[in-house]
Formats: sequence, C-alpha cells, structure tokens
Amino acid sequence: MESSVKALSKYRFESSVEALADARIMYDNGRYKNALNRAYYAVFHAMRAVNSLEGFDSSKHSGVIAFFNQTYVKEGVFPKEMSRIIRRASECREKADYLDFFVASKDDAEKQIQRAEEFQIVIRNYLIEKEILVD
Repeated sequence: MESSVKALSKYRFESSVEALADARIMYDNGRYKNALNRAYYAVFHAMRAVNSLEGFDSSKHSGVIAFFNQTYVKEGVFPKEMSRIIRRASECREKADYLDFFVASKDDAEKQIQRAEEFQIVIRNYLIEKEILVD
C-alpha cells in the first residue's frame, strides 16, 4: 500500500480520535447538542479513514456512508451494528444541528459517545491489522 494512502488514513483516524475527545469535553460541560455533533464526526472521520484505503472520498456525507456500508458492512468486513451506529449518529447530529428548539438530553449524548467509542475501537483494530496504525 502506498505510503501517502496510509498517511491519509492515519490522519483521518486521528481526526476521529480528536472529535471523540471533543465530544467528551462537550458532554462534561453540559453541551449535549455539541456532543452529539462531535460524536457523529468521530464516526464520520473513522469511516473516511477506512474508505481512503480504497481510494474513495466524497464531498457528501451520504456518499461516504453509502460507500462504507456497501464496501465494508455489506461485504461482511464489519458487523451490521456498524451501519446502525452510523445511522443513529447521523440522525442525532441532524436533529442537533438543524432542528429549531431541539433539546439534546444527557442520556442521548452519553449513548452516542459510547456508540462512537465502540465504532472507533472496531476501526482502530482494522487499521492496526492493515498496518496503518501501530498497536
């Protein structure tokens, strides 16, 4: 695998790690809508880290998600639960970012952060297996 592809994948995964850390900071400070946003981006950047290994990217979130689901979930590389985590994270982020008067609960934010953590662990293990990350 080309070193530039590995570097891009690693960079995108590091963005995922940073977004998850930001989600925790937002959660700890009672900023639950922002926590939902950052938890989604932790999942999104992790997907992009994996998609980059196939040379794929998209300017649309739906394109990134569709490619990940078709290439990795549908083909059995990752469990179907990954797709459910993506869908829930996306729905929560859209509500938090775009719905007027939406109130994010502490419980919702906590659940989304936990799901993002689970997602990130699976992706981290995959990237270690592919020798993108070092254990």
